[in-house]
Amino acid sequence: MSRLLFLIAIVIVVYLIFRSFRKNTPPQDKPVVDEMVRCAHCGVHLPKGESIQGDGQFFCCVEHRDAQKK
Repeated sequence: MSRLLFLIAIVIVVYLIFRSFRKNTPPQDKPVVDEMVRCAHCGVHLPKGESIQGDGQFFCCVEHRDAQKK
């Protein structure tokens, strides 16, 4: 009888340890998705954070922004 109680106690301890490890794992955050914009000069799509703005339009590089001004 004591062996059975000992076995049950071990199973409970293993279960509690496993459950505590599951709670401590950090939740996986979803990657932040940046809005995509289109270059007004060449038409390439790029994230809005990486684009260059000029005259209310988006450009992929300074050269395309300057070429649009001419």
